[in-house]
Amino acid sequence: MKHFISILILLVSVVMFTSCNENKSDNNSTVIESPSNESEIGGISEESIFNLTTTWITEENETIQLKDLKGKTLVMVMIYTTCKAACPRLVADMRNIEAKIQESKLKDIHFILVSIDPETDTPKRLKEFAIENFMDDNHWTFLQGTESGVREFANVLAVKYKQISPMDFSHSNIISVFNAQGELIHQQEGLGVDNKETVQTILDLTK
Repeated sequence: MKHFISILILLVSVVMFTSCNENKSDNNSTVIESPSNESEIGGISEESIFNLTTTWITEENETIQLKDLKGKTLVMVMIYTTCKAACPRLVADMRNIEAKIQESKLKDIHFILVSIDPETDTPKRLKEFAIENFMDDNHWTFLQGTESGVREFANVLAVKYKQISPMDFSHSNIISVFNAQGELIHQQEGLGVDNKETVQTILDLTK
């Protein structure tokens, strides 16, 4: 009997392990499970990016914290302005998402581009980049942070990046959508992918 119970426990363990390791999706979009509101402090849950205290400088040379963005749906991506390969396509993906949002809703949405190269991407350079790419309306914001702050934020978004030369980085291509409380709701991974689900998530959050 003891031998039978031991075998049964072993079989259950194998099934559980297999299930965990097969929990991968081939989809380019991921809907994040709704965050729990059980541990909220001042209206911000433990999952909110507004808990991060790092300071950032915008393309307008204003110093902010992420909590200053509270109250609007956030669509965020990490890029660097000297990138010649993936980043122009990420920028195009962001503008494509914007183009599918009704103009009346844009006042409740903030598109944020965070530089992974804070040494090069000064507020002046970010402002130039915004103008060059027709992303200088009020609902667009570019952020320069510290190296440690950028790395911390990248970890939150599961964005991986590595400097491979003085002016070049390898990096993940992920667009993230946050609700007005700073909780991650959805991620779109890849370049030029179908953004229907991403757009619908944004619209659902800004009803």
